[in-house]
Amino acid sequence: MKKTISFAGIHFTVAFTVAYVLTGDILLGSLIAMVEPMVNTVAFYFHEKAWQTPLLKRLGMNHPGRKTASFATVHFSVAFGVAYLLTGDILVGSVMAMIEPSINTMAYYFHERVWQNKERFQLMQCHHHHAAKA
Repeated sequence: MKKTISFAGIHFTVAFTVAYVLTGDILLGSLIAMVEPMVNTVAFYFHEKAWQTPLLKRLGMNHPGRKTASFATVHFSVAFGVAYLLTGDILVGSVMAMIEPSINTMAYYFHERVWQNKERFQLMQCHHHHAAKA
């Protein structure tokens, strides 16, 4: 859950900035920035659950690039849907769907690398600690 919360913080910041720049309206930009990341945070949680299945782990599919591409597809769809539904403007929805997920996809890739390195480090510490006891 910590991983989901940390990505949510990044996502909210990016979404607000892009939505405000696109709409010029702080209230509409704020609304988009609140709704779009909330929907994507839920999608992120289920995306992570799917990628933790034994089959994908066994196939070595957990590479950050593959996970990033998979999540990007979800993210582009959500960004367009939320922006279009809240503004009624297909252009704003389309531009939001191109810009906001692109920035967040790059952020996701680096976020995933940090978390995978953290998991590796914890595993190494566990093995080191276990070996020292033996």
